[in-house]
Amino acid sequence: MTTAVEAPERLLAAARPLVVRYCRTRLDPELADDVAQEVCIAVLRALPRRPPERSFPAFVCGIARQYVVLAHKAAAKVQDEPVAELPDEADPAMDPEHHALQRELGERVGRLLQVLSEKQREIVLLRVVVGLSADETAEVVGSTAGAVRVAQHRALGQLRKAVAG
Repeated sequence: MTTAVEAPERLLAAARPLVVRYCRTRLDPELADDVAQEVCIAVLRALPRRPPERSFPAFVCGIARQYVVLAHKAAAKVQDEPVAELPDEADPAMDPEHHALQRELGERVGRLLQVLSEKQREIVLLRVVVGLSADETAEVVGSTAGAVRVAQHRALGQLRKAVAG
């Protein structure tokens, strides 16, 4: 039997992988993990107000979506500000070559996704990267499951053409 203390931990354990995947697809790697942590805290705070008819993954991704938008707005405001402090030491798991390759891959994928509309991008990320169902994605983007499937099919076709061309 799950205790009241264990329940939030189990929910967070289920939500965190979704949140991290979503944030990493929409944000710079350095910022994504911080935003993911904020989203997890917001999910815990919002749980009592969760509509019972809304699936948990759609509920979590809806909150993550709001935080990503806020992070983009905040990043746009401080883009030209100097860095306040440097880390004490380099991350040994992220050597400069690995970091450069990951950034280049992210930029390539970002440019490729620009051929899609904002809604198509969101649907592809939620369905393919995060792994939500069509119904859950529809809840997040405010659409129907059928419209999500059609938009995903068209978006993937556009991406295939862009890669081939």
